[in-house]
Amino acid sequence: MAGPLAFLSEAYTASGPDYDDRVTVPVLWDKKTHRIVSNADDDIMRVLNSEFDDFTDSDLDFYPEALRDEIDMVNDLVYPHINNGVYRAGFASTQTAYERAVYGLFDALDQLEERLSNQRYLIGNQQTEADWRLFTTLIRFDAVYHGHFKCNKRRIVDYPNLDSYLRDLYQHDGIAETVNFDHIKRHYYVTHDDINPTQIVPVGPDIDFDAPQGRDRFG
Repeated sequence: MAGPLAFLSEAYTASGPDYDDRVTVPVLWDKKTHRIVSNADDDIMRVLNSEFDDFTDSDLDFYPEALRDEIDMVNDLVYPHINNGVYRAGFASTQTAYERAVYGLFDALDQLEERLSNQRYLIGNQQTEADWRLFTTLIRFDAVYHGHFKCNKRRIVDYPNLDSYLRDLYQHDGIAETVNFDHIKRHYYVTHDDINPTQIVPVGPDIDFDAPQGRDRFG
C-alpha cells in the first residue's frame, strides 16, 4: 500500500485482505512492510519498552526483570476489575451483571488506595508499566466512567491516595499533552448513543490536575 492511510480500517485490510472483524486501537504499524505488527495494548507496550533499545539512548525500563512478578500480579488485578471493569459495568444489560462489575471495580480501587498509602507508585517508588496501564482508566474516570458508565459509588477525587497519585502521573513530563478531555468526553457521550441517546456532552467536571500532588514525599 503506497501513500498514507486515510482510515484505520485500511491498515487492517492491508494486513489481511479478508479481514472483516472489529477495527480497534491501539495499533503498531510497520511502515516498511505495510502490515500491522500488533493491535494488543499489552504487547505494544512491551515492544516499545525494549525492542528499540538499540536505536535510542534511553535507559527507561517499565518492565524490569526483578519486578516482573509483582507487576504481573498488579496487572492481574487492574485489567479485569478496573480497565475492563468500567466497560463491563457500562455495557451491562442486566442489573446483576452491572452490580457484579461495579462492586468488583470499587473493591479493586479500594485495594489500590490502600497500596498507595505508603508508596509513591503501584510497585514501590519506581514507575512501571502497571502505573501507565492504570492511568488511562483513572484519567477518564470522573469525566466519563463515573456518570456515563454508572460507576458512581465514588469518584477518584474521593480517594486521597489515588487522586494525588493520578495527578503525580499526569504531571510527569510529556503526559498532560496527551490528554484531551474534550475529545475523551465527546467520544464516549456521542458514540455510545445506546447509553446516551441524546448525545449531550456534560460540561464538567472541573478538576485541577496541575494542583500540587505531594507524592514526592515518598522519594
